[in-house]
Amino acid sequence: MFQYYPVFLNLERKKAVVVGGGKIAERKTLSLMESGAEITVISPSLTPRLKTAKEKKLIRHISRAYRNNDLKNASLVVAATDSPEVNRQVAKDAPGLVNVVDVPSQCNFIAPSVVKRGDLIIAISSSGVSPALSKTLRKELEKLYGPEFSEYLRFIKKVRTKALSEIREKTGRERFLKWIGSDKMLKMLRDKGVAAVKDEVSGGLKEIVGIELGKKK
Repeated sequence: MFQYYPVFLNLERKKAVVVGGGKIAERKTLSLMESGAEITVISPSLTPRLKTAKEKKLIRHISRAYRNNDLKNASLVVAATDSPEVNRQVAKDAPGLVNVVDVPSQCNFIAPSVVKRGDLIIAISSSGVSPALSKTLRKELEKLYGPEFSEYLRFIKKVRTKALSEIREKTGRERFLKWIGSDKMLKMLRDKGVAAVKDEVSGGLKEIVGIELGKKK
């Protein structure tokens, strides 16, 4: 029995095709839009939200039923119609990654339940056994990891750049980068908030840089 291999894909400027224009196709399309993929939706009709995305030129829409040559050069395909026959054909025709909604046996990848906090992305999967359990776990994690984690990661991104350029000693630099992502910092983030952690990290960076400058003198 195989196990799914977890991976995060870079779909920026890659062709993604969603076959279907209903609510499920809408959810899949909106998720793909965040990835920077170039999305084509194939369906005779669209939900209001997909129509809005089309009007804003965020997606390309082919207003008709699926045809065999629609998937040429597609890096990723999602079959989300209400026709099992069409979905099976899409899975058969797909040149690369394909997901048939709620039919794992016809997929070569499955979409996890996801918690997003800015650059923090937590993916949960039951390997297709129980999507309901994945959803329950996602809701628990959403409570555990609030919006403060998004703000802290934005701050870390800037601090990391400064640390790489200002802390010249390798061991000290690695120790600092490990420290800002440690359980101590996470506990402080939860107990005292983002401002307190920012002050702690900024002070730590200044102290290390100051010590290095003192050594050079």
